[in-house]
Amino acid sequence: MNNFNFYAPTKIVFGKDTEQKVGELVKAQKANKVLIHYGGASAVKSGLLERVVNSLKEAGIEYVLLGGVIPNPRLSLVYEGIELCRKEKVDFILAVGGGSVIDSAKGIAWGVPFDGDVWELYEKKQEASDALPLGCILTIAAAGSEMSGGSVLTKDEGGLKRDYCNDNIRSKFSIMNPELTLTLPPYQTAAGCVDILMHTLERYFVSGSTLETTKSIAEAIMRTVITNTKILHHDPMNYDARAEIMWCSSLSHNDLTGCGNLSNDFASHMLEHEISGLFDVTHGAGLAVVWPSWARYVYQDCLDTFVRFAIEVMGIENTGDKETMALQGIDALEAFFTSIDMPVTMTQMNLEVSEKQVRYMANSCSQAAGGNCIGSAKSLDLEDMYQILKDAV
Repeated sequence: MNNFNFYAPTKIVFGKDTEQKVGELVKAQKANKVLIHYGGASAVKSGLLERVVNSLKEAGIEYVLLGGVIPNPRLSLVYEGIELCRKEKVDFILAVGGGSVIDSAKGIAWGVPFDGDVWELYEKKQEASDALPLGCILTIAAAGSEMSGGSVLTKDEGGLKRDYCNDNIRSKFSIMNPELTLTLPPYQTAAGCVDILMHTLERYFVSGSTLETTKSIAEAIMRTVITNTKILHHDPMNYDARAEIMWCSSLSHNDLTGCGNLSNDFASHMLEHEISGLFDVTHGAGLAVVWPSWARYVYQDCLDTFVRFAIEVMGIENTGDKETMALQGIDALEAFFTSIDMPVTMTQMNLEVSEKQVRYMANSCSQAAGGNCIGSAKSLDLEDMYQILKDAV
């Protein structure tokens, strides 16, 4: 195994009606004025925003509001939030929503004390030495941003989608009430479940030695996600299944499932960022498109792990024929994506992708990596990236 550090400082407040505790949780952070950052009309129509505001008022905490976050959150709104926070002397940010809202809130939190353009962080040109503290109320189980140190933003001009990670941005607390996810549309629920799986898979298919404990935890999370996604596909109001998925969302992306790895993969994520950046598709759906093509391209370089995945996660019979079993495992996960109405090709997302656009996405992905190779299961150069994206069309 390899040496590792594990840092997960976020306080989790999990269960029914837990959003009512937000006032006391913010007050414990000694905050004076809060930016409530949220998405669209659903937070208002559901009454969630009103409950949050009332809880803050009862705790004697001032607040300002900034809504308007959309999927694949935009840099322009982050700029607006930075300006608002500086003007209003905000000292704490509360994200009310899913991964897009939390990622946008993180960009604002980094940007307020940053002396420069916050996009330079996402371009990997600068590092953030400080950030405003933040907390979140999770409404979508998917991105795992509620416990991670990462954020992904899309630059309005050119559709560039980039990530930045720094442990100084991890939420002080995350309120997780599965009831808040009960009314999600089936497509969003399924896409979120794919994202959770992918956060685990990106740390599972890696080169070098790994911890047996870590591998086993990852397999348990993936089996749990698959089982409960199937339940929600037929019974979307099942609270227990929602709770299982929500907790898996956090565990999949707080680095627990990467402990002891020499390096994680995340090639599929980087490739998908180019698809959703250019075409503005749902992130989880884009991952369902990329992963089968990626897996069939790299499996021979990580064969034993693909065989283990097939047996332990997808329930493939151990026949001793490693290559056949590995491919059966890939086929089985692809079939699972299809069974929950996720696309597995760009064509199934109703995208007409030209050869020029495939090449553009591959070049953009390579540039995001500084011209270096990406991946761990197999090191991928520019032509590899191009071929995987082409196979995914």
